[in-house]
Amino acid sequence: MACPEMKKYSLWIVAAVAMTLMASCRTTKNATDTVSAATPYAPHALATVTDTVCYSIGVSYGSGLRESMKNFPGGETNLEALKEGFLHAMDGDTALAMTAEAAQAYIQSFLTNIQQKEAEVEKEKGDRFLTANRTAEGVITTESGLQYKVLKQGEGAIPTSEDQVKVHYTGKLLDGTVFDSSVQRGEPATFPVTGVIPGWAELLQLMPIGSKYQVWIPSELGYGSQGAGQMIKPNSMLEFEVELLGIEAR
Repeated sequence: MACPEMKKYSLWIVAAVAMTLMASCRTTKNATDTVSAATPYAPHALATVTDTVCYSIGVSYGSGLRESMKNFPGGETNLEALKEGFLHAMDGDTALAMTAEAAQAYIQSFLTNIQQKEAEVEKEKGDRFLTANRTAEGVITTESGLQYKVLKQGEGAIPTSEDQVKVHYTGKLLDGTVFDSSVQRGEPATFPVTGVIPGWAELLQLMPIGSKYQVWIPSELGYGSQGAGQMIKPNSMLEFEVELLGIEAR
């Protein structure tokens, strides 16, 4: 239903690339490379093409990193601390407060903690919604916690776990954002009943052909603690409108 999960904290990748390129500039300078008159100069003297391209790399990646840091997970950033750590590492300062390995471990621990907190918040929001939705008119809650409402009841056959189905669907997040829709694409989807998330598999085996159901899927019956793609966060509750068009030959 959704794209494979992509990491959102790309600023660390940018920083790593910047450090690598800058280190290369410090060790591969060719003093015979001359700068053309058309080359834009830095505020201080840059005598060679290599000098200028190294400065350009610094400006390019520094600007990108500064922009990325505006969306820093966890709040306000300290750019002075970032620059200090960067320059100390570039200069090979033996008095670094931590090794590169320790720094990477600290970053990973920090990001993991942020992601866990976000996942907890997402789970709490979904649980609150599902608790309130249980008493909404027409909503049926199954033993697994799946909730659905019949919008149109068909009269055809009901799929089994061995079947392949053809459906139209629209998937939304808790805030109403559409993250996937065969309806918008104008092309129904076909897949095995057991080839989808557990909430879908359960729902499809409740629907006669020709039915249209609205369904609310708890995170544990969806993409769970992993999430999916950039839009579906870990522990997200999902809402779908599903129309069962038919059972296809496998």
